Amino acid sequence: MNNIDVAIVGAGPAGLAAATRCREFGLDVTLFDEQPAPGGQIYRGVTRSPLQDPSVLGQDYWDGAPLVRAFAASGAGYVNDATVWSVVAANGGVTLGVAAGVPAARTAHMIDARAVILCTGAIERPFPIPGWTLPGVMTAGGAQILLKTAGVVPQGRTVLAGCGPLLWMLAWQYLRAGVAIEAILDTTPRWRMAQALGHAPDFARSPYFAKGRELVRTVRRNVRLVEYVSALAIEGEVAARSVRYRVDEREHTLAADCVLLHQGVVPDVNLAQAAGCSLAWNDLQACFAPATDAWGGTDVAGIYVAGDGGGIAGALAAAPRGRLAALAVANVLGRISHATRDPIARHDRADVATSLRGRAFLDTLYRPTDTFRLPSGATIVCRCEEVDAQTIIALARQGCAGPNQMKAYVRCGMGPCQGRFCGLTVNALIAREQRRDPADVGYYRLRFPVKPVTLTEIAAVPTTAEAVKSVVRP
Repeated sequence: MNNIDVAIVGAGPAGLAAATRCREFGLDVTLFDEQPAPGGQIYRGVTRSPLQDPSVLGQDYWDGAPLVRAFAASGAGYVNDATVWSVVAANGGVTLGVAAGVPAARTAHMIDARAVILCTGAIERPFPIPGWTLPGVMTAGGAQILLKTAGVVPQGRTVLAGCGPLLWMLAWQYLRAGVAIEAILDTTPRWRMAQALGHAPDFARSPYFAKGRELVRTVRRNVRLVEYVSALAIEGEVAARSVRYRVDEREHTLAADCVLLHQGVVPDVNLAQAAGCSLAWNDLQACFAPATDAWGGTDVAGIYVAGDGGGIAGALAAAPRGRLAALAVANVLGRISHATRDPIARHDRADVATSLRGRAFLDTLYRPTDTFRLPSGATIVCRCEEVDAQTIIALARQGCAGPNQMKAYVRCGMGPCQGRFCGLTVNALIAREQRRDPADVGYYRLRFPVKPVTLTEIAAVPTTAEAVKSVVRP
């Protein structure tokens, strides 16, 4: 086993900033990341973009490059193409199960660390509508990854549907890349702006306001926008061919070869929850997030969470949140005192506060409606196991207690994604049918491995004398 001071999972802005700051205090740090290069989701491919025109992705994307450069110069260890499939806190430390290497020759290792900072980031919220599993349909975030890493854009008739800042950002980037967009079908309800207006003054003072206003204006001038869409379905036999939508009780159909869906992002909680960290329900964002203190500390000793994996706040807040977690770790491990930690933390907290200014406006405006969070009929909920909404609703009406019992009944959440695509939908359907609070219904009970790992990789993990004694007769 390898022994280090701090293990960091995820090379997005939070992980990069956390690793760099840990090194400033002389801590032995290794950052593990699934991608081939650092940057995370928001700055994915920032050091190796294939796009010849840097203006396509916008300046906010390229602002991630200094984080990567600072990390590279810090002396922190870095393991790319690495899957962290377990995190276990015990005996005053944390042990990570890591599989790394090229696909044909991956090996598994157990890494001992004195502390771990989980920077797993966000994943896109499930968008279960009829036809969402058809070829030609994908998430807006997935499409943006293709643009960033390979310069790939959709061909044919392209429709964007849903709500949220990422949908507008992708439309803006596609326009700059020369992609013709048939339409944006905006599912934000007509009355939602009135709800959000109370938070507008703070939003107007946020770093997002001016940039967002110009971005939205550009998209509105160049793309057909259909607002107040109240129902969506993607039609096609073997692939997407059209989108059927409703506005003001009138049905419309729009031909489409590629449909990109999005209705916000939520924290990727699987690794933290499997490690034993408690989750808390955020009703404004309609999702679970790890319960943390002001430093990112969880209720499991030695495990910290930073960035959007600990609650959606955006890229600008992720880096200072990573630095705050690093300060807490450096303090706990005896490298700095409270007297040193707290003045430095004030600057990071101010950066977080600035980044969060007006966040309530976005969260209120773009909170998905029940129509799009709560599917019905034969609409697939669990893509991995092909479990539909009517099956889950029927079992909920029969008294199924929660997602874990639902998993035992019909295997939802047991596929390769381990509930990432269906967990929130199953929770929401049970809560509605039983008139319970989502926090009371709860989430899947997750176990290791949280990502696919082969038996060969696990079998190759070096064993300890204690492990051998536990399975070998004397």
